[in-house]
Amino acid sequence: MSAAAFAAASAATPTAMAPVTPDRPPCIALLSRVLDMRYLVPAFQALRPDIAWRTADDLGDPADIDAAVCWLPPAGLLATLPNLRLIQSIGAGVDHLYADPALPRHVPVCRVAEAGMTAGMSTYVAWAVINHHRHFRDYVRNSTQGVWRESPIVPPSEHRVAIAGLGRLGLAAAQALMALGYRVSGWSRTPKPDLPAGITGHHGTGGLPALLAQADTLVCLLPLTDDTRGFLGAATFAQLPRGAHVVNAGRGEHLDADALLAALDSGQLGYATLDATPQEPLPPDHALWRHPNVLVTPHIATRTPAAAIARQTLDNLRTVREGGRPDTCADPALGY
Repeated sequence: MSAAAFAAASAATPTAMAPVTPDRPPCIALLSRVLDMRYLVPAFQALRPDIAWRTADDLGDPADIDAAVCWLPPAGLLATLPNLRLIQSIGAGVDHLYADPALPRHVPVCRVAEAGMTAGMSTYVAWAVINHHRHFRDYVRNSTQGVWRESPIVPPSEHRVAIAGLGRLGLAAAQALMALGYRVSGWSRTPKPDLPAGITGHHGTGGLPALLAQADTLVCLLPLTDDTRGFLGAATFAQLPRGAHVVNAGRGEHLDADALLAALDSGQLGYATLDATPQEPLPPDHALWRHPNVLVTPHIATRTPAAAIARQTLDNLRTVREGGRPDTCADPALGY
């Protein structure tokens, strides 16, 4: 596309959109620079056999596209779709979309909210906490060597878990851990007046030190914004009890890898479980792979079923076509 055409498309506003017939078969663009998004096609077709779908390398007429379903779409591409009515992330995060300076700000940006994704994250966080707290890495090693040796057993009620980020995923993980007997606290940007009984809440900049000071395990489930980028860095690590465990199930950009390695080497941190890393895939020669007190998983904490993505996209598009605003729309001012 020429520079002139790109500029013209980027200037499109809602008033320039072509009229839409609500029952017209939708045209969906599946856009990612890292994933083959065609895995979603059967799920969409199961719901709307008449659906039209496009990919970044075969967009056809950009004016036909009603909705874009995205994970790390090519930079600037969304701005070239003049009649775009919905931008749908395939995950809970939308930071990968707001990172595009050319993102058309008049188009609703929606996240996925799905019970299976929430359950998946809760099970990952619970596993990460238990795996370290109960010394299962030692038992795995001992089992391969035929060694019968007991590691210290500390009741869950004496292990304090702090969750940074009390959105849908963070709150569900907190409740799952509390049900297992852990002492759970959480932190959010603003107050959470309706926290379940048993979860201690902290909020704002002033509430963070108290949360960190009482965290045997710190779980990061924050949205990625300019304020939270690098949250898992030297300043945070210094406020944790010596030997604390850090779990990053948020975004790779939350983590300062050099600061983490330094904190582990000094003993300020005892262990780290990382499902998100600053580089993905993490290069094979990266120091995080080789550190004995780091466990890396390849960003698999949870997944949204294709059927749920398709259903929510079509529901959200229908809502927008009817003049409404989907419940899962992100707030552009907050970036999540």
